[in-house]
Amino acid sequence: MKKGGAALLCAVLLLTTGVRAVEVSAPSAILMEKETGTVLFAKDEHKQLEPASVTKVMTLLLTMEAVDSGQLKYDDMVTASAHACSMGGSQIWLKENEQLSVSDMLKAVCVVSANDCAVALAETVAGSEDAFVERMNQRAAELGMKDTAFKNATGLPAAGHVTSAYDIALMSRELILNHPDIRQYTTIWMDTLRSGESQLVNTNRLVRFYEGATGLKTGSTDSALYCLSATAEREGMELIAVVMKGATSPQRFEDAQSLLNYGFASYALRKVVPEQALPPVPVELGTQATVQPVPGEGGTLLLEKAKAGNLTQSVTLEESAAAPVALGDRLGTLTVSSGEEVVAEIPLLAGEEVPRVTYGQMLLRLLRTACMAG
Repeated sequence: MKKGGAALLCAVLLLTTGVRAVEVSAPSAILMEKETGTVLFAKDEHKQLEPASVTKVMTLLLTMEAVDSGQLKYDDMVTASAHACSMGGSQIWLKENEQLSVSDMLKAVCVVSANDCAVALAETVAGSEDAFVERMNQRAAELGMKDTAFKNATGLPAAGHVTSAYDIALMSRELILNHPDIRQYTTIWMDTLRSGESQLVNTNRLVRFYEGATGLKTGSTDSALYCLSATAEREGMELIAVVMKGATSPQRFEDAQSLLNYGFASYALRKVVPEQALPPVPVELGTQATVQPVPGEGGTLLLEKAKAGNLTQSVTLEESAAAPVALGDRLGTLTVSSGEEVVAEIPLLAGEEVPRVTYGQMLLRLLRTACMAG
């Protein structure tokens, strides 16, 4: 049985109607909805370009995976190596053997794009930056990032260090979808480190000036020009806008705002649950008389706003199911419509196993029935 088919159908429908409904000046860009992964806008999204410090989305992802798995704790102390302190570019000027907590290192990476802290975290997670870069590329492959080759943990210029707007959206989605705690750092506008001695101001001005901004990461070098992965949430829907090779810093923010504004104005996220309790389905020759259906995947719908306000439901269930019934067997369909248009068909699945009765159990039932009749 194929799960998530309704969500995929939704994504395809949206792609055909809205993918180029807004224009941006950057040569490569994309707009993606977080929950479903639906692409709402795309412009040369697979072109391989230098990402500059937007690279650090992957560095943050691997670090947050280490934290959430228990490998690291936010209050663990990280010791700066000579290698980490040699990075140059954006940094907080770590001194060799200086110690900061994982939390402060994450703050420095998210707010001021500190290269020295990014490498210090990489070394802590994997033992060395080279080993960490291997993990970066492995994780990229797992996420389907086919346009990507990482050469370092920072995004500093390196031959062959490339990715695409689409791939940045994929890793950004993975970070904010499965590691929402990153927001405690990516939403900071101004803060300090080292007991107030080091002042931090976010390189992502949208955090202060765009309603609902949740992050995520800026990047710029002379060759990459101005890049950005911008995330924002309104009315329960979070969007990811990626801009690559923007001509100026203000232009990348303007492009990202245009994408986000378009997404929030045009689409809405709806969580669909059955309006009424689903009745149990009778089971033939089962160890119990009925099985309870439950909704499968596909209940999160991304819809054009014009279609999202007047949804109706209908439920179709099998008259009965023959034992054995396996967990997840399809028992029916929850159909969601907007007017006359079907916008989703959500599978209704068996929420439990129901084994088939054995010969002995069947004989015992017959005897009990005969006794009761007598």
